[in-house]
Amino acid sequence: MSLSLYNTLTQRKEPFVPAEPGHARIYVCGPTVQDTAHVGHARCYTIYDVLVRHLRASGVRVTYVRNVTDVDDKIIRKASETGETPRELSARVAQAWREDMARLGNAPPDVEPCVSDHLGEIIAMIEKLVAKGAAYPSAGDVYFRVSAFAGYGKLSHRKLDDMVLGGSGRTNEEEEKRKEHPADFALWKKSAPGEPSWPSPWGDGRPGWHIECSAMASKYLGESFDLHGGGLDLVFPHHENEIAQSEAASGKPFVTLWMHNGFVESSKEKMSKSLGNFFSVRGVCERHEAEAIRYYGMTVHYRSPLAFDWTLDESDRVNGFPQIEEAERRVEYVYRTRERIAAIPAERIADDGAVPSEISAYPKALHDALDDDLNMPIALAATSTFLKAVNELAEQASRKKGKVPRAALAAAQKGFAALATELGLGGDDVVAFLGRIRARRTAARGLTEADVDRMIQERIAARAAKDFAKADSVRQALADKGVELMDSPSGTTWRIP
Repeated sequence: MSLSLYNTLTQRKEPFVPAEPGHARIYVCGPTVQDTAHVGHARCYTIYDVLVRHLRASGVRVTYVRNVTDVDDKIIRKASETGETPRELSARVAQAWREDMARLGNAPPDVEPCVSDHLGEIIAMIEKLVAKGAAYPSAGDVYFRVSAFAGYGKLSHRKLDDMVLGGSGRTNEEEEKRKEHPADFALWKKSAPGEPSWPSPWGDGRPGWHIECSAMASKYLGESFDLHGGGLDLVFPHHENEIAQSEAASGKPFVTLWMHNGFVESSKEKMSKSLGNFFSVRGVCERHEAEAIRYYGMTVHYRSPLAFDWTLDESDRVNGFPQIEEAERRVEYVYRTRERIAAIPAERIADDGAVPSEISAYPKALHDALDDDLNMPIALAATSTFLKAVNELAEQASRKKGKVPRAALAAAQKGFAALATELGLGGDDVVAFLGRIRARRTAARGLTEADVDRMIQERIAARAAKDFAKADSVRQALADKGVELMDSPSGTTWRIP
């Protein structure tokens, strides 16, 4: 394996070398389940899905852990708005998240621990930190003593005095008064009456946000493991605090490589629920294929910000997502290409002939791009070259007496298999995928597929009667609705580009 990744801790790209040869242990911070996934989440978790896919395609065994935060102040506040209990809300939303991730083509993690199932491990880690003097109880809370950890700030590369305290949005003025130092952070929080709580040596309460990941990651991956991932906003305070409490508890390095992805930005601001500038995965999927969202998230390097725009109609209602529309066209091209080569007649296939280099070289070009800091834009560029060459094969087969090498078609299928395996693109059933797109676009134009088929039959009848003016009129009427007709010796088909 020759994968190199940018390490936030060292601020350089370096080889990814698992501590246990052939086995990568990976932890990615999962969702706080107060609401359904938005497009920013889709990008984040698709990135780590591609990482895991690529490692497995490289022959590496992967243990992939992604948690669910189902105990949190945000969930408590949201539940009070919806009239549910926090547990009811978190269970409902967690299931919706799983469905959205599956819709996007993201494989489930090997382990998906929930905070509510790991209170024992969390309390045990806090007790160890208190015993070591790295944490202290205060009025029912327990705080990590930042001054006890000399390496605090090594991930975010900032001095303690420069850090924005309370950056998680989970603290309040009363809590600040209970701290020895403003930078100290909560490991355990006393619950107010009526809030979810669990018994502990410090009284009834619930865990702080940061401690949960340290406890669960250590349980499933060990006190030291290979890679920890998440969004760029988690570098500080969340991941910085994870390092401090984990290394203070174990005395060992917590994580070798820290990987962080850039934001999806609306109007140059991070897409987030708190800013109210987000679009849910489910909402976008009402207009587009989920695979288009997946493709869109790969169009810039994972460490860079990714713009997300939308258009409005005359009533200021959202009526389009330009980047997703373009991504869907690109994904559709993958399926159209698969459709074209599958339709090549057997008599047009020759037993001899050379395989175009753009086709034979594609699986390695794709793999090499991902080896270089998971460079998905370069991988997509290689895919474009591959698809162009495959379409040229189909074009060659359609010419008079045209034939294509059997080996070239086999190489094309290997290329499509690599695309589906490594990037999770193009692996759906061709007929089903194209059918969904056509049905959605037809409905958006105020038509039904039956309407289009009926008009095509009218055109066929007009041509048979040599009423070419009427036939042209029907074609134009369909074209005005965005319907493109394609005539061939086998009949007339149609699509909406």
